[in-house]
Amino acid sequence: MKPTDTLLLEGSVHGDATTVTADPATGAAQGGSVLGYRIRESLGRGGMGEVILALDERIGRDVAIKRLHGAPSPNAVKRFLREARIQARLEHPAIVPVHELGHDSNGDPFFTMKRLAGITLAALLRTTPPPPNQRLLRAFAEVCSAVEFAHSHQVVHRDLKPANIMLGDFGEVYVLDWGLAREGTGDRDSIDLSVESLDGMTQAGAVMGTPGYMAPEQVRGESVAAPADVYALGSILFEILAGQALHPPGPPALLSTLAPFDRSPTKRAPDRGIPPELDELCVAALASEASARPSAKELASQITSYLDGDRDLERRRELSATSLAKARRALAMDEIGGRAEAMHEAGRALALDPESRDAAELVTRLMLEPPRQLPEALVHELGVGEAAVQQRQSRVALLSFVAIASFLLMVSWNGIRNYQTFIAVATLTSAMAGAAYLLSHRRARVRDLLVVTIGNAALVALLSRAFGSLILTPAVTCIMAVSLTSYPQLIDRAKTVIAILALSWIAPVMLELAGVLDPTWSVTDRIVSTSTMITIGEVSTTTLLIVANVITILVIGWFANALARSRRDSQRQVEIQAWHLRRLLPGVHA
Repeated sequence: MKPTDTLLLEGSVHGDATTVTADPATGAAQGGSVLGYRIRESLGRGGMGEVILALDERIGRDVAIKRLHGAPSPNAVKRFLREARIQARLEHPAIVPVHELGHDSNGDPFFTMKRLAGITLAALLRTTPPPPNQRLLRAFAEVCSAVEFAHSHQVVHRDLKPANIMLGDFGEVYVLDWGLAREGTGDRDSIDLSVESLDGMTQAGAVMGTPGYMAPEQVRGESVAAPADVYALGSILFEILAGQALHPPGPPALLSTLAPFDRSPTKRAPDRGIPPELDELCVAALASEASARPSAKELASQITSYLDGDRDLERRRELSATSLAKARRALAMDEIGGRAEAMHEAGRALALDPESRDAAELVTRLMLEPPRQLPEALVHELGVGEAAVQQRQSRVALLSFVAIASFLLMVSWNGIRNYQTFIAVATLTSAMAGAAYLLSHRRARVRDLLVVTIGNAALVALLSRAFGSLILTPAVTCIMAVSLTSYPQLIDRAKTVIAILALSWIAPVMLELAGVLDPTWSVTDRIVSTSTMITIGEVSTTTLLIVANVITILVIGWFANALARSRRDSQRQVEIQAWHLRRLLPGVHA
């Protein structure tokens, strides 16, 4: 039969024989009054049967007549009569009542039932925009109750899907098409299917149902019972919550059902804001093992509790405790991905139970305490930040070398005694300035900065020979130590950097004491410092020393203040963040 949104149904009771007529060429229902029924129009038609609209002239009401057409096989007749018997026996508001069972003029069976007006859930889910979830969930809860009623009478539907659920024009909800329903324990059918559902998707043969809504055991052709219907209900709930079908349409759904897949609607559609209790309920209904699924009654109860505004505080606390335990286990693994999972689960625990101090404290801890293992993405981000600091420090170092170069020009006014030393100092200063310029524009490796450290050490040794080991050189060495040890790449290698610079200053001193180099200083009743590079004059030298010391004080103060401000800003940011995070703790509001 072709799909329709306003039709139908099936069910049955024994009654007086009634005859309806049909066009011999098309099989379509024709008008006319035959034994109490006036045939009006076809509501739906398939390969084996049809549903037609008729007027029951005896009591003046519209009814739907379901019948077989053509030359039905004995198996088809058997299944049709079983459908009528089952539907008639299930007296429930959400199951279409059957009025009468009879035979047409050819002796083929038919039964009449309540005529419905409304829209199927399948059509409703395709509307744009879709109706509010509350409306759909209330209808779904009624469907679950109807299915539980059938299960209590040992009846399994076996073909639940959105196309077999109708929402009436006045709030009614109906479960349609009991053609595949089975009484008893749910043993496998060995007869061929002879009545198909109106959407044409029901499968024929030993494996019967609609791909995408059949439980794994149903797809495998095993005997099915009530849990198979629960799986179908889970598939319908998934579609309501996620806005998309659980499995691909048609035959590929059979393979998808048997393959491992994520049953969480939240993970499939994270932007829909699916309540966690409904997500968990859906996952449970779609469990691969039939024994792990809840009953249809439990589905109806939990959906109703959710809709009534009772989120079941104790249940939410249980879910919160479960997520919190998962977070702690993930954190204990100390794997790269474990911390991210721990943060996700801890956040979920806090969302489920905002009063949970344990969840809030774990979230705060995860936010404030650095992990022992870092994921690659975070390592990359930290590297980008460190590169920015390194480039900023290199720009400051560049200015320092420019200051040294300017000082060399100033001291040359006094006169140069040793051009070789002057050229060596000027060349190395220029080289270090060039290196600082390059490092201010790209990210440096550790070995690059170690080479720069050695270059700075060589410059310290030259300055010791040029101006003496006791004048200016120690202060310049301190500036270099402060600058180099503040590079992110060298912070953990500070001892190495300081040792190299200290050695660069003490080596010339020791060599002078050993007589290998000419002395640049002496101590008697006074300290005398000698320059091997420039001529020292009384007035000009005094001015240079004053200016050099003032510059040294300014540079060291600048470096120290910049580092202190950086530490203060970082600490304040952490403290502000911690203060806000502590507001998450239950009972903390001030």
